Amino acid sequence: MFNNLFGFGKTGHAFEEITPHQLEQKRSGDEPVQIIDVREAYEYREGHIPGSKLIPLGQLSNRLHELGPKTREVIVVCRSGGRSGQAAHQLAGLGFNKVVNLRGGTMGWMRAGLPLER
Repeated sequence: MFNNLFGFGKTGHAFEEITPHQLEQKRSGDEPVQIIDVREAYEYREGHIPGSKLIPLGQLSNRLHELGPKTREVIVVCRSGGRSGQAAHQLAGLGFNKVVNLRGGTMGWMRAGLPLER
């Protein structure tokens, strides 16, 4: 059941992955970047990627309207990449066609020496 909910094992639910340094390059570019942090509020308060928006995984399906058009790129992040992978599958399964998962999550971001906001 859990696999079906998030689109695991189904075709057509593709998403990409991005490294922390690739995301930092995007953030430094001219185009605005939509980063959705799917952790819980207490985790987000401990430190998050600057400019990211908190939408916990359990609330994602009820807050899709906050993501804008399904053609807009959505980069999802969590602590280590697991929950954001679930979110990416869910969004891709719902027709979002530019879904990107941050490889390694916030932990990977920190290991890369990139800044967190508190």
